[in-house]
Amino acid sequence: MNILLSTLAFLFIIVGIIGCIVPILPGVILAFAGLLCAYFCSFSQIATSTIWIYLALTLIVSIIDYILPAYLTKLSGGSRAGQRGATAGLVIGMLMGSIVGAIIGPFIGAVIGELVNDGSNTVRAIKVGVGSFFSFIVGTGLKVIVSFAMLLKVVEDVFPVVRDWFMGLFA
Repeated sequence: MNILLSTLAFLFIIVGIIGCIVPILPGVILAFAGLLCAYFCSFSQIATSTIWIYLALTLIVSIIDYILPAYLTKLSGGSRAGQRGATAGLVIGMLMGSIVGAIIGPFIGAVIGELVNDGSNTVRAIKVGVGSFFSFIVGTGLKVIVSFAMLLKVVEDVFPVVRDWFMGLFA
């Protein structure tokens, strides 16, 4: 069972880190699931308080990532059209199948949305697009940092056991 849980821990975390960048996957939540898998291994040294701390971080980062785009779009003077455009740009960018599309899609979508709403103010439309892009970068960065911290915790917990098992094969 330990081998299965350890393998799942690493798979969840790796897919979670990818999911932090690819918006269709719940990245930090998958990484937390990986941390839980490692925690339930019989040899785990991960403290229960650590699980609670990472759960809190997972929730905080997820909420921030959900609220930040709308907040920064409004802060940069955006309208509902800009918010909808950013969302549409994100979806279209993801459907293009590239990470670059998912990154620049919200920027282009927000600009187009603002221009459709008020075609006379190009500067504001670009400002809103930059706000949308910045929110994506900040949200993604926070998720990646928390997910990598979980990966390091799992490596710290699982590696000594794997190393000892591997060395035991040759003893």
